[in-house]
Amino acid sequence: MGSVKDLEIIRKPDKDKHGIGRFHFSDRYSVFDYGEMPDTIENKGKALCMLSAYFFEILEKEGIKTHYIGLIKDSKLYRFNEIDEPTNIMEIKLVNVVRDYDEIKKLKGNFLIPLEVIYRNTLPEGSSIFKRLERGEIKPEDLGLKEMPKPGQVLEEPIIDFSTKLEDIDRYLKRNEAMEITGLSEEEMENLIKVARKIDEIITRETRKAGILNEDGKIEFAFDENRELMVVDAVGTPDECRFRFEETEISKEILRKHYRKTEWYRRIQIFKGEENWRKLVGKPPRLPKELREAVSQMYMSCCNEITGRKIFDSPSLKEVVRKIREVLDG
Repeated sequence: MGSVKDLEIIRKPDKDKHGIGRFHFSDRYSVFDYGEMPDTIENKGKALCMLSAYFFEILEKEGIKTHYIGLIKDSKLYRFNEIDEPTNIMEIKLVNVVRDYDEIKKLKGNFLIPLEVIYRNTLPEGSSIFKRLERGEIKPEDLGLKEMPKPGQVLEEPIIDFSTKLEDIDRYLKRNEAMEITGLSEEEMENLIKVARKIDEIITRETRKAGILNEDGKIEFAFDENRELMVVDAVGTPDECRFRFEETEISKEILRKHYRKTEWYRRIQIFKGEENWRKLVGKPPRLPKELREAVSQMYMSCCNEITGRKIFDSPSLKEVVRKIREVLDG
């Protein structure tokens, strides 16, 4: 079980052959690496499952390998356009997950690459890039920029960034560090970046049809049995991406903004990184009912408008965004 998805194992992977599993997308959510929060967001799981399936099938048509097999409803396997009602269950190929970086370097294939690959098309206010620049961890030239960026800056070329995937707290990595912990060759890293850029282009193209700006997002990869790159986890959803609609962010950032105003978040800033930091910060406060309902509609409407299908009985994204603004400003 993860903080937001449960994994059902149908067949375990072995050294040289993938397994079969099923993601059960839940209505749980997580922010700031804390883990499961005290509330649930109604229909979030189904919306994320359907939207991710939609993007996986587009990636496949564009020649990008994925671990996606199909959607499960009433124990039957469906493709996105074959299913009449939303489901929260997705069947996938499973690979081995190895946490020891030295062991990973010995593997030929069939394993999760322990990186989150992040593409950045803009640098919105609140982007981690600004904190890292301020602390001197990176310089503008590391990002391919000639000068210090400003919040809200639209980039001429996307930045591809890396962070750890399997450590207790995500750690940003430079390209050479990402290659070091994963054992990727120069050629493999170049290919990974090329595929990440193509996925970014596809998500940007599809969301633009709904009037949504794709600001940034994360992608996860694995190697299949033949050490060919394969997209895994979920892709193109408001949890994996930072979307913006009519100057309002429509992603988990809505929840982060709410929690940044709380005493609980102040304690996260103090204790995060220490041993047992989650226990030290204490239990998060619950969400206001109005915000919880508005965010639920955001997930459903986002799925409807990106996929072009009325999957959920939810208002237009324009109406939902107006409600979110009222709740956050109130």
